[in-house]
Amino acid sequence: MTADAPGSALPALYLSHGAPPLVDDARWVAELRAWARALPRPDAILVVSAHWESAPVAIGSTHDATPLVYDFGGFPERFYRARYPSPGAPELARMLAALLPADEPVVQLPERGLDHGAYVPLSVMYPDADIPVLQMSLPTLDPERLLELGRRLRALREHGVLVVGSGFTTHGLPFLTDPSPDAPAPTWSREFDHWTREALDAGDVDALADFRRRAPGMPYAHPTVEHFAPMFVTLGAAADPSAPPEQVIDGFWMGLAKRSFAVA
Repeated sequence: MTADAPGSALPALYLSHGAPPLVDDARWVAELRAWARALPRPDAILVVSAHWESAPVAIGSTHDATPLVYDFGGFPERFYRARYPSPGAPELARMLAALLPADEPVVQLPERGLDHGAYVPLSVMYPDADIPVLQMSLPTLDPERLLELGRRLRALREHGVLVVGSGFTTHGLPFLTDPSPDAPAPTWSREFDHWTREALDAGDVDALADFRRRAPGMPYAHPTVEHFAPMFVTLGAAADPSAPPEQVIDGFWMGLAKRSFAVA
């Protein structure tokens, strides 16, 4: 795996990934597809998803046609028949293992497939499923440790790897009263999203890392924090984490903030 030319590192992304019905939301699909078309084509994709917490770091299947994990319930049957037969990424797995501390060996779980935090957005962005994909676990919820993990992953960007933190900028599902995709955003969701946008614009990683205490809308915006945590992997993978990222997607879906961004 090689980047196109010296200095041509791919960006790292933070995606608000959506539930399986994201594929039915015409606006969001259009936004994700336009974003993918604007990016350099990756040689491989590494995804850290909110839906796989495991320590130490674990990696899933490196085989071709990686299976999917249907880690959701209550949706129409067609969502459980979705397929995303991406190529395996064994070379990326070896590169990843070499970047992590020698005293913290990577756990390999070859039967573990891609969960919906990985395959749902990728099925929209790269629908041909022709780019190797590797999923790794979210080993901690501590922002400082995740920033350090992102710093270790930064080198992958120079080798044609798209590093993706997949979460949701707000995720207060227990506090939603209207489950429709175009539902008005609750005050806690709008306030948390506005605060996040301003902190990102300011490059204030310290404030973001202290979101539990500083952000308005807590704890309603994140009664559990695993959907915000992948953001710190992305920020850590930036060449300059304090540089304002490119905020590509904003707005709300089911009242939840779908803010997504890229770092250089």
